[in-house]
Amino acid sequence: MASGLSRIWMRTGMLMVSALVVLQLTACGDKEGDQRKAFSDFLQNTVMRSGEHLPSLSENQKQTFGNYASDYAILYGFSQQANQAIDQGMRPVVDELAAIRVPQDYLTRRDSLRQASSNLSVLTQQIQSAKMQADSSKATLKQPDDLKKVYDAAFAKVVTQPASTLIPLLPQLQALSQAAVQTGDYLQSQGARVTFNDGGVQFPTQDQATQYNTLMSNLSSNAQALTQAQNAVQGGL
Repeated sequence: MASGLSRIWMRTGMLMVSALVVLQLTACGDKEGDQRKAFSDFLQNTVMRSGEHLPSLSENQKQTFGNYASDYAILYGFSQQANQAIDQGMRPVVDELAAIRVPQDYLTRRDSLRQASSNLSVLTQQIQSAKMQADSSKATLKQPDDLKKVYDAAFAKVVTQPASTLIPLLPQLQALSQAAVQTGDYLQSQGARVTFNDGGVQFPTQDQATQYNTLMSNLSSNAQALTQAQNAVQGGL
């Protein structure tokens, strides 16, 4: 009789253990689903609607998103580097170029412009490297299809589109800056032989005027870079 009761209790215990395991697995599944939904909502309602500056995650958000917080770190990391390139690299150059309104400004602003534009080539390499790193990190992600669709859209907005603008724009802005500096250097080399009046410039010989016009042509061929850079600085990436 006791043996029968023992078997009954053993079966009952096994059933309870099995039920507990099922409940635990279900709870884990719900937790991941909640994290995925919270992260997806954050991407749609915050990241996709943010300007050029993404918010950092609070400790509470990190816990809410779980492992998906590291997926956001890919977006945030690239965004930080792109913003640094714009704010510390492009903005000073744009300000200097925008301040040139008359020929004499090429002369007076050439040294400050030369200094401001000296890091543009390094910034180009940094953005290229950051883009490669973001692409590589994204390729390792294992996301459910519903989240992947939302994340891909956020990645395109935060990483792909800014990179496709900045990587070709930075060298163009550097070329424009160099042309402006060369113009200032040329005017400096002419000394007293050049005259500034009424917002214009005059040279005593045609040869000097021709050289100056050549420099102006080089500036004109890269002038669009300033407009694009101004849009980027104003958050128009």
